[in-house]
Amino acid sequence: MPFPGGLWWLLCCRRGFTLLRRDYGEAEREADGEAEEEEEASFELRAHGDQGSLEVSLSQPTRSSSGSERSLLVAEEMRSLIVDKGPGPVEDEPDALVKGWLQREMRGCMKTPWIRPRKYWFVLTPDSLDYYSSNEKGARRLGSLVLTSLCSVLWPDKQLYKETGYWSVTVFGRKHCYRLYTEHLNEAVRWVCAVQKVIDSKAPVQTPTQLLMRDVEEHRDSPEVLEQIYRCNPILRYTSGPLYAPLLPFPYGSLDQSAPGLRSYTTLRDEAVKLFNSLQQLESERDPVPLMQGVLQTCLDLPPLVDEIYCQLVKQTTEPPAPGGQGDLHYWQLLTCMSCTFLPSPPVLRFLRFHLDRTENRFPASEMAKYACFIREALGKTKGRECVPSLEEILVLMQRQEMICTVHCPGAPACSVAISSHTTAEEVAQELVSRLGLSQSPNLFALYEQSRRREQPVGSATLLADVLTRFENLAGEDREQDPPCRLCFKHYGFLDTDNVPRDSLEFALLFEQAHEMVLRGYVPTSEETLQTLAALRLQSLNSDFSTHAPFPRLEELFPPHVLHARLPPLPHRPPKCRGARLRAGLLAGGLWGQALAKQRAERDQRLRGRLREEGASTMAAIVEKWKLLQGMGRPEAMAAYVALVREWPGFGSTLFDVDLQASPVGAGPQRLWLGIGAKAVSLYKPGEPEPLDSFCYGRISSFGASDSGTFRLSVEDRDLLFETSQVDEIAQLLKTYLASAGAQRLPRPQEPPTSAPTLEPTVLPQGLCPGPGPWAPVGSSHS
Repeated sequence: MPFPGGLWWLLCCRRGFTLLRRDYGEAEREADGEAEEEEEASFELRAHGDQGSLEVSLSQPTRSSSGSERSLLVAEEMRSLIVDKGPGPVEDEPDALVKGWLQREMRGCMKTPWIRPRKYWFVLTPDSLDYYSSNEKGARRLGSLVLTSLCSVLWPDKQLYKETGYWSVTVFGRKHCYRLYTEHLNEAVRWVCAVQKVIDSKAPVQTPTQLLMRDVEEHRDSPEVLEQIYRCNPILRYTSGPLYAPLLPFPYGSLDQSAPGLRSYTTLRDEAVKLFNSLQQLESERDPVPLMQGVLQTCLDLPPLVDEIYCQLVKQTTEPPAPGGQGDLHYWQLLTCMSCTFLPSPPVLRFLRFHLDRTENRFPASEMAKYACFIREALGKTKGRECVPSLEEILVLMQRQEMICTVHCPGAPACSVAISSHTTAEEVAQELVSRLGLSQSPNLFALYEQSRRREQPVGSATLLADVLTRFENLAGEDREQDPPCRLCFKHYGFLDTDNVPRDSLEFALLFEQAHEMVLRGYVPTSEETLQTLAALRLQSLNSDFSTHAPFPRLEELFPPHVLHARLPPLPHRPPKCRGARLRAGLLAGGLWGQALAKQRAERDQRLRGRLREEGASTMAAIVEKWKLLQGMGRPEAMAAYVALVREWPGFGSTLFDVDLQASPVGAGPQRLWLGIGAKAVSLYKPGEPEPLDSFCYGRISSFGASDSGTFRLSVEDRDLLFETSQVDEIAQLLKTYLASAGAQRLPRPQEPPTSAPTLEPTVLPQGLCPGPGPWAPVGSSHS
């Protein structure tokens, strides 16, 4: 039976009054406990004047009788640092910085539009943010938020203003978070700036671990004092219990959830505690590699946690219950991976090195001492990583060994190179140049990341371990249509292609790279010449014609785009009006739709048949030309192939697909080839053998990236803008050729220079390419 209207109205009013009374009563209850909770601390400081060192002991939280909250001890020294502002009447604050009315969120009332947040009188002092029931003298103080250097304040959120009509001011403290609101933006900004100024004026907060680290460093030459420090302070030693607070100070407040990759994280303090729980799981893990990689990934996403994890690992490897056991070695193995990935701050680094020395002295010739020696050497080489170690790299680091990297060389067997977590692409390129006998070549070589769809050079300063991690991540994705990525060693820049000996390995590399250019359509020539090049390719692979010789696929001999160009173009259909589209949509699900699908299938089948016929006729023509090469040896076939490709004036240039946005005559965007050569920069229309324009380096005044997708080239008094996805590659190659041009006018050095790079052309190590650089103006020395 439904309630009568009057009774229903009475219940709603009673419910509304209860909610309002609960809101008001909550503020009164906060007056009794908020200030006391704010003064709680998770550690205890004790200063002993009769001892030469500072003793800091951690009081682990103890459960209360109800089991719902932890009671933590606070030393008198710590209490003296906090201004005691319990509930009391408002007084004339002589040191008040900002005063005013603000609305405070009460249990999500901003999400309930029909419950307005209550207004309070807020007073900001150099030590705290207090709020009162009113601005009258004698008004009751309802709460106080003590401000330290770890507090944080968020700027007003425009999206929240659109949703609620209020500008927010959020202040994060150790125990509480004040979410304040005002209807005026200038007032919100005034409060944010004032609170931030107070926070910035506070001295940095130091935790017991930081104080003990400093104390250990001061008394590292006094073994008796050090032993007393470690004996009296369990915070420095292994623990099997949980950690309720981080070892290092972290700012209060949540992370920026709008940042990519950070939405799954909470606060830094919570993440630090979670990571310690993950570390404790390592002790019993049979396969600790995935868990180690997860910890490393968290540190990469949240760099402030790097020092915290180092301190936690040092703690857990200090006086463990079973030194050298499986759990202890897992800690050391993770510490090894950390040392090859992240570099700690100087104070933590000094403390870590002291811990390594102490371990080696206490456990000589043990597994822990071997890990400590390996970690010390790794810390001297680590500079930072773009990716966390791959699973394979973690397995290798756990054994303190090197990885084996396979580098493919066109026209030569693949090379296996031993690399570490600190090996750069330049070091591997130097080793391959020396191993393959290319030290005397004037041309430049580099490593490339190569797949079927794309190819890009690896920067000289790039760590190969990061490249292998990217390959592992791509292999884990669903990319069945693409072969796995691989590293390839090949020419990076051609300075002299005429004097390469035909019987050398470099000529084989030159031949393979010329063939890649032909297959990608970057050698504009006639179809007859392309068939001759395919025949020469077969002669170099299989020698004379034979019916039993293996035949490669046609797309490995002949450019596929030429065959597709022979097919008739698809009929162009004018756009339909709205009524026609509606009728087509209504008929698509019936018999008419089935007929259209059948027509499309028949058309695709005819096109595939036509493509097979064109391919068969092209292969027959190639075989006929192959038969005419009877008796030609492999070196002669390779030389003839390169000679035909060299007839194109742009041979030796690296071509990039670009869209010209600013042309000399003011034309619209054009799809062009940007050719970067040793002597000039040229513009080609795709498929045309002659360049539209060419600029020698003496005419180029500057070049660089206007933005992530636009490359700018300044030629005398005009600027050319190119839209491309290879901005960095173009700038890197241009800088390489400019530096090589400067090196040709100077004596070639015997060793690479060690000075920092400048904007002027510098002398390069022979046979290698430099790393990418910023916007580079060209000096007058290139004219």
